[in-house]
Amino acid sequence: MDEKSSEKLTHKIRNFLGCKICGIEGCDKHVFSIGKAKEIKEFTGSSPPEIFVGRWNYPNVYTGILSPEEHGETKYLSSPEIWHEQKRTIPEILSFRNKLIYGRTQSNIHQLQNKFLSILQEVAMTHKPISTEFILKKPIRQQDEQAPNAPLIAHAAEIEKIRLQENPKIRPKVEYLVNDTDAKAVSSLIELEKANIETSTIMKILSAGLLGKKKNRKLVPTRWSITAVDDTLSKEKLKRIRLYPEISNIMLFHAEYLGNHYEFLLLPEKWSFEVIEISLKNMGIWTDYENFYPRKTYADSVTGAYYANRIALTEYLERIRRQALCLVFREIRPEYTDPLGVGILRQVSREAFSINPMIFNSLQEAFDDIQSRLKQPISNYINKSILLKEFGKQKRINQYL
Repeated sequence: MDEKSSEKLTHKIRNFLGCKICGIEGCDKHVFSIGKAKEIKEFTGSSPPEIFVGRWNYPNVYTGILSPEEHGETKYLSSPEIWHEQKRTIPEILSFRNKLIYGRTQSNIHQLQNKFLSILQEVAMTHKPISTEFILKKPIRQQDEQAPNAPLIAHAAEIEKIRLQENPKIRPKVEYLVNDTDAKAVSSLIELEKANIETSTIMKILSAGLLGKKKNRKLVPTRWSITAVDDTLSKEKLKRIRLYPEISNIMLFHAEYLGNHYEFLLLPEKWSFEVIEISLKNMGIWTDYENFYPRKTYADSVTGAYYANRIALTEYLERIRRQALCLVFREIRPEYTDPLGVGILRQVSREAFSINPMIFNSLQEAFDDIQSRLKQPISNYINKSILLKEFGKQKRINQYL
């Protein structure tokens, strides 16, 4: 089949099936990738920068660096902060991720002294895209477009050789804390946040085994490092928040991004926190909560989103120097077609708290306002809430009803 005939066939299929990304018949915005796979064995490109440490077969895990076949400003390919700020769509984010190739090798989490991991750590420390040369053991096949429901890291390949083509740009605070092998990891995380290092960058530094006392340093699977940073930083803030006076009004915040609709309801009470998530696709429900005292077990129902929501909330309470009971209602709508990681949930939560709250005199008024934005009865959330039942037992509730 010649090129012209192939293009005609592609157009016919697209008209018949509709675009596999947006579903629109005859879509020309998203290229329908038929016969456009290419083999890649050697390439150079600017890592955003991004690393990934897996969990499978722990403690002998896959570790690697992600990079596209392009040079220059590539940070947009992997940054939840940028995706949210620019309000990127799901097809766009999937397209960005599809450009990345994951050059990896298997490593024991305790064995940090080898050439590959040394390069990985340099990539983790830098905050600017860094030009890198990759030689893979076997070629991979890459499509021009990533299909829906494909994993965020789709192109994994064993590394034969890797080389940085330029010196990494590292912030002085990062370099200082990485070289301080007597400081505890928790202290270093707090210092990095105070230095205004992006949350996603802090997570990479921890994941690469660059923080903590020398004898304790090890690789941390990326998923664990994300939760560890959100959890650690919010717990540190809560040490102070629990000493602040309570808010004096019922406050409501809300935000939405890519089908993730959030309502944050703050009530005048001692610190406590609850997240209730409901999916409109299958009416699945996930919930976790904590009372005034620190939570000692992992939030295994809501999982990482719980900690992403909590860090955004504690950042706000720290700013206003108050404490509160907080209920988080997340409505997962059908338009959230592909999981994109908790990074975007952290950012949409921060967006909610960046806007002045709505103030209400009663819980019912707040519930009515929330209902105006939900696509399901608010009773689905109220009936599942543990903290609301406890809050209702207090005599002070009478002044709000």
